[in-house]
Amino acid sequence: MSISQEQLSFRSRLDLHQYMARTGHKELHRINRIGWLRASVLGANDGILSTASLVVGVAAAHGTHQSVLIAGVAGLVAGAMSMAAGEYVSVSSQADTEQADLACERRELKEDNEGEHKELASIYVGRGLDPVLAKEVAKQLMAKDALAAHARDELGISVNFVPRPVQAALASAVTFSVGGAMPLLMMFGAPQSRLVPIVFGSTLVFLAGLGSLAALAGGAPIWRAAIRVTFWGALAMGLTALVGTLFGTTA
Repeated sequence: MSISQEQLSFRSRLDLHQYMARTGHKELHRINRIGWLRASVLGANDGILSTASLVVGVAAAHGTHQSVLIAGVAGLVAGAMSMAAGEYVSVSSQADTEQADLACERRELKEDNEGEHKELASIYVGRGLDPVLAKEVAKQLMAKDALAAHARDELGISVNFVPRPVQAALASAVTFSVGGAMPLLMMFGAPQSRLVPIVFGSTLVFLAGLGSLAALAGGAPIWRAAIRVTFWGALAMGLTALVGTLFGTTA
């Protein structure tokens, strides 16, 4: 549905979402998935690749089937906890920084409301609005929620992307564990002599599938994501196998 300039009144331009709700115009956006999608893809990809690389490296060093399995399980547990801790600390730091910026902005609004109004209007002018219109837009938005307006347009902080440390930590730990279990499952029933090629080949298939699913969820080209993730996966496992072959000892 096309929206003409006549249909878009001044107020509807200030709140386009309300206009779309009234006219029935709907758009599908995937940007709201970026938080959980990033943590999930990162966790699963790291779980598959790090566990498979560890298994391939130990197997290439002529480790026994039992020692390879122990190393893989230990790597899975350690990796899952490391991913959870890393995500929690990282996202918590982001949340702390945003809260500090919001506290600073809240103080500035209290001490110099007029100056903050001019600052917000200048931002809209920089984005292409007429100065008179920019001043009116800033006035109306600040009248509704001054802190939210400055957080969104000055600091780039959106309520749709609030940092959630616990959610990110759990998502990373769970997806890492699920991903890491895949190459370990391929070990069961695999002969010792075929362990490396079986884990290597199946891991590339898993990575290609993960890349394709992530691209599908994010609306990106599937083939590009699959090629990208399998290339880096093959490189990582190849280097690990080389290290195991060079420094391993025959059991």
